[in-house]
Amino acid sequence: MNWQVYIILCSDDTLYTGITTDMERRFQQHAAGGGAKYFRGRQPLQVVYLERGHSRSSAARRETQIKSMNRPEKELLVSQQATSF
Repeated sequence: MNWQVYIILCSDDTLYTGITTDMERRFQQHAAGGGAKYFRGRQPLQVVYLERGHSRSSAARRETQIKSMNRPEKELLVSQQATSF
């Protein structure tokens, strides 16, 4: 399968990191308040970062890597992807 690692900007200005095989479906789950307890009390605004082409295990490793970053490091990661399009 083609796993993806993503970062979502939330309504409280936090950044949520996760993995999925279907980004559109996963975003809709989060918007409906499901899929992660994190989205109870906050709404996803937009996907601000997406890495494609992972296996399940490499996506999980990358998710852990990103979650260990501080906010400025995550913002740099997001900005680097935005400039590469």
